Amino acid sequence: MKLFLFFTKYFFRFFKFYWRAQTCYDVHSPFVSALVANTIEDHRWYYIFDDVTALRETLALNDDPVGVVDHGAGSQLGHKKTTSVCKIARYSAIDPAAGRLLFRICKFLHPASFLELGTSLGVSAFYQMAANRNARFITVEGNPEIAAIARQNFQKAELDQIRVFEGPFREVLPGVIRDNDRIDFFHFDGDHRFQPTVDYFEQCLQLAHNDSVFCIGDIYWSEEMERAWQQLRKHPRVRLSVDLFHFGLLFLRSEQIEKEHFTLVPSRWKPWRMGFFS
Repeated sequence: MKLFLFFTKYFFRFFKFYWRAQTCYDVHSPFVSALVANTIEDHRWYYIFDDVTALRETLALNDDPVGVVDHGAGSQLGHKKTTSVCKIARYSAIDPAAGRLLFRICKFLHPASFLELGTSLGVSAFYQMAANRNARFITVEGNPEIAAIARQNFQKAELDQIRVFEGPFREVLPGVIRDNDRIDFFHFDGDHRFQPTVDYFEQCLQLAHNDSVFCIGDIYWSEEMERAWQQLRKHPRVRLSVDLFHFGLLFLRSEQIEKEHFTLVPSRWKPWRMGFFS
């Protein structure tokens, strides 16, 4: 029943998103047009996609038990004391479509520094780092066992520049902020509650600069996350927001005189927007 209710609510959230979404043919901002062209309208296949597929296949065969340590909202489908690596890979790691989109976003923006809240098994970090393997990457995971697995995955891939911190975000984040001066790309994907998400954003603004981008994952995961997204995109420092369903992107660009918001889908999802039927 919980599974049915979750997917029913999720479907209606997607339907509302789809109903109001625009396509590249409705966008007139040069910056947003370039973003769209290089992300949701980019259909090229990159080598990293095959690499992550291989990693997923390896993780899918790993049934080692892992203790559940959840500092956030927990699962929508119930609470258990233990799980397994293969279940985390299947249900908690970023899904392939969202991962490919995350890579394309990072490839377009080409950040030199990352801060990720929610490492999980490290799959999302693989997508992000593939956009700039010379970048400085910090990621925080609340579960020590899962963090250890992520470290192993990074070591095998020779991604030694990724620093994994363990512990609740509220405890780790102040130290990360103290030891760093600026971050280009923030990825929030580990605490799906309203107030903590808003609080982490406010704290991370200390490291943000004019060209920093906040990528908020799972903005339709729950009513709380929808509410957090709506509040964050109205923040005074946010000049541009883009809703891609999988993610919400927040830009601080001071050159953006008028505050704007876009809800976007690939043009093939709404072919009538091309003008064929007008």
